[in-house]
Amino acid sequence: MEPGDSTKQARAAAQLRKGVLEYCVLALMRDRPRYGVELLQALEASGALATSQGTVYPLLSRLRRDDLVTTTWQESASGPPRRYYALTDSGRAALEEFTRIWPGFRDAVDAFLTTPPPTTGDLA
Repeated sequence: MEPGDSTKQARAAAQLRKGVLEYCVLALMRDRPRYGVELLQALEASGALATSQGTVYPLLSRLRRDDLVTTTWQESASGPPRRYYALTDSGRAALEEFTRIWPGFRDAVDAFLTTPPPTTGDLA
């Protein structure tokens, strides 16, 4: 590995994560409401989507402001009350739209990464 390669890889991973994190968080709420730490743990378990509270909580606030999620407070048997996040109809629609678009986007990126670009002649 060349010097700086790990920094470049980390930067590339961060950019990819930025682009999909919102929809992955929405997907985690597809079947039931979740609280913040639960979302962080699920993202961490994925490996590639591990992130910090400093990223997830501002994202959750924005999703709430954009009416993609609602929140409720629920008592916890193991500590203070927890704020649970649940999809709104708008959030569910946004997730469905992303789910519809994602395969074509993923396939297009995969095609660029695995197939040499077509030659169009000498551009010089």
